[in-house]
Amino acid sequence: MGKQKQQVISRFFASKPKIPAASTPPSSNPSSSSPPPPKPVIPSPNVKTTVYFSPSKRKLLSSHLASTPKRLKPTLSPHTQNPVPPQSNPSLHQKFLQKLLEPPSPPLLESSVEPSESDHKKYTPLEQQVVDLKSKYPDVLLMVEVGYRFRFFGKDADIAAKVLGIYAHVDRNFLTASVPTFRLNVYVRRLVSAGYKVGVVKQTETAAIKAHGSNRVGPFGRGLSALYTKATLEAAEDVGGKEEGCGAESNYLVCVVEKALDFSGSVSNFGGANVRIGIVGVEISTGDVVYGEFDDGVMRSGLEAVVLSLAPAELLLGQPLSKQTEKLLMAYAGPASNVRLEHASCDCFKDGGALEDVMSLYEKTVEDNLADDVNQLAEGTEQRNSIQGVLTMPDLALQALALTIRHFKQFGFERILCCGASFRSLSSRVEMNLSANTLQQLEILRNNSDGSETGSLLGVMNHTLTTYGSRLLRHWVTHPLCDRNMITARLDAVSEIALSMGSYKGSQSIVEIEGGDFDATIMQPELSCLLSSVLTFLGRSPDIQRGITRIFHRTATPSEFIAVIQAILSAGKQLKRLHIDEEYEDYGCNKIGVAIVQSALLRRLILTASSSKVLGNAVKLLSTLNKEAADKGDFTDLIIISKDQFPEVARARKALQLAKEELDNLIGLYRKQFRNHKLEFTCVSGTTHLVELSIDAKVPSNWVKVSSTNKTVRYHPPEVLTALDQLRLANEELTIICRAAWGSFLMEFGEYYMDFQAAVQALATVDCLHSLAILSKNKNYVRPIFMEDNRPVQIQIHAGRHPVLETILQDNFVPNDTILHADREYCQIVTGPNMGGKSCYIRQVALIAMMAQVECWFLCTSRISHSACLRCYLHKDGCFRQYPTREKYLSRRTK
Repeated sequence: MGKQKQQVISRFFASKPKIPAASTPPSSNPSSSSPPPPKPVIPSPNVKTTVYFSPSKRKLLSSHLASTPKRLKPTLSPHTQNPVPPQSNPSLHQKFLQKLLEPPSPPLLESSVEPSESDHKKYTPLEQQVVDLKSKYPDVLLMVEVGYRFRFFGKDADIAAKVLGIYAHVDRNFLTASVPTFRLNVYVRRLVSAGYKVGVVKQTETAAIKAHGSNRVGPFGRGLSALYTKATLEAAEDVGGKEEGCGAESNYLVCVVEKALDFSGSVSNFGGANVRIGIVGVEISTGDVVYGEFDDGVMRSGLEAVVLSLAPAELLLGQPLSKQTEKLLMAYAGPASNVRLEHASCDCFKDGGALEDVMSLYEKTVEDNLADDVNQLAEGTEQRNSIQGVLTMPDLALQALALTIRHFKQFGFERILCCGASFRSLSSRVEMNLSANTLQQLEILRNNSDGSETGSLLGVMNHTLTTYGSRLLRHWVTHPLCDRNMITARLDAVSEIALSMGSYKGSQSIVEIEGGDFDATIMQPELSCLLSSVLTFLGRSPDIQRGITRIFHRTATPSEFIAVIQAILSAGKQLKRLHIDEEYEDYGCNKIGVAIVQSALLRRLILTASSSKVLGNAVKLLSTLNKEAADKGDFTDLIIISKDQFPEVARARKALQLAKEELDNLIGLYRKQFRNHKLEFTCVSGTTHLVELSIDAKVPSNWVKVSSTNKTVRYHPPEVLTALDQLRLANEELTIICRAAWGSFLMEFGEYYMDFQAAVQALATVDCLHSLAILSKNKNYVRPIFMEDNRPVQIQIHAGRHPVLETILQDNFVPNDTILHADREYCQIVTGPNMGGKSCYIRQVALIAMMAQVECWFLCTSRISHSACLRCYLHKDGCFRQYPTREKYLSRRTK
């Protein structure tokens, strides 16, 4: 909250001192009397006081200024050095200070709005609701819906005023502030970005339902409807899915637990430098779950590497933690990072309680799925298989998973953790785990100048067109592959896309006809052109990866649901044009073999994204919803009923139609009463079903006059008022039933979630491959060659260039050669003057080796060759080393 307008008041705070008259000596000659000497003029003190007109501080000043300390010495005027007498009316002066002045640093308000035992204030019904809610959720910043505004109370109002820049004032017993309801998304995001846990309290009943219920005279029922933090914001209801500047960023919640190790490496109960760490990271908006357990040293380098790689938005610390671990995590979640910290106790998991917590959630989910629909037996079987995977998880990782489940239960997002297909381990045999020092020294994710992505390896390689493709490319860059077959498969896909670029015309495929002596030319759509068109369309669409996860969480809006499913359907239909699933096509009486896509990986990805099962489910889901009603946000006409679906919605719609007909039929009664067959209901300024009569017409005394003109008067008869009341009640009941039907419709989407998730993951992979192909084509990169496993370990780079500096310097970069061989020159010592390019050369070799294992081509005039699994270590002095195996090292030492 900015400073308010200041005023400067100059005045006397004390009355002028009375100077006693000077005593004159008795004159011997009374007749010769001289005039009295003039009184000394005391200059008025120039007192200036800065006034803040802040009513919220008046209550604080009453206690601050109630007791004034006794002055042992009189206060001297700063100008005349004369004593200033006390105030003539101190009570009036105190009222003046309480009304206008505020201290420069006032104390904060009480942290809770809960009254103390000695407080006997009378609270209004609304304030009593706030007191009860705050006592139930003491660590949550509450936004309470009151009419058309969300209000803050107590310390929450003081925080909201500072963060949001709004005005706070005292209303009855609490400091309060408010924001309009239609700006909920904006203000919640600002509070969450500041690191607060925000709860939205909404009215649980409408005016029409309240008027016909038992709570007619009481306040509206209110309850906590949603909780928001940085990790759950994008998946949450009402405010998620907006992608306001955070679409490509990860919002992981990382839970960390540990146990101390003794010198022998076994688990110890005593704190030590070496620990075993269990970690679980959950991206709740995409369904990605990462888990692992590893031993770490006193520097906690392993934990630092995981934290830097995941870049979590929240940290859940399982207590107790060692000082070294807590110091590292607290340094990462510093004031400038806005990373939220929360602590949880692990004492309840000492006797196997973690496994019991996790298994209770999985078993309950499986039972619910089997009870809902017999057709979901396959899904229940998959979840039972995921239970077997949970049983094999390490103990500390299982504790971290149990703490994460407990944390997400308060948000209602624990169901996502039952999808075993979204789990992946930190330790993989096909991927490398780069250390924190490597990520920082090589500037892989962020540069070391200002910490931005510009000027880093990821910034150079990232040409993705979708946000979910960008997130996947980040994982590829931080986890290079070690399996030669997987590297070759991705390189084949990148090569095929890159070679198809350059022309937007149809590619001519000359194929042979079986049994014929002539060639036929078939015009097929260009691969790169089609992929670019599909990815550009998806880039302009909503984030479908987070969209399907929000649908799974049942927090998506109808318009968002249609946009996400329609985007997947359109992309699948465009990819169908490649006819990859058709091995042969008829050409007259013969068959022509069609081979549009040669890469096996690319064929599998396109088939997954355009599978008939996914497209059929998308068409089925879209046929159930009314697009026009979804765009308007009208739940009453949203669901299209067919084949006895949603019978409760049909009954509620029929009841609403009967209420409308009953209201419209009342006009016939009034036509007979006033003998006017042309009488109709009128609508004026939003008030419907008005009976408009001439000014001299006689009406019953119980008719309610609404408005009038010079010639007519408009009435509401009591029968119309009763019918309107019934119509509003039927409309409210229909809205509630339709919202419940919409929730059950979203619940049924869980049956198709795994298929849609696989399709979206395939589209993200295609986007990454297309991005690497664009990079290779634009920079004239060459494809690396990986040697067989039986060949000696070697690396050969001819005219290599630094990928980041080459982009900055363009034509001024001098290329370098690197030749290392396990049986010949296996070590290099680089010397030279300061600023001579030694570190640049060493980092260049490391980055080129990484780019090769990320399936990217790189900057060379000729191809390079090296081993399939090049493991590099970058030390703090900038030295890049390729370590030989232990046997070769010992054999060379003996020669």
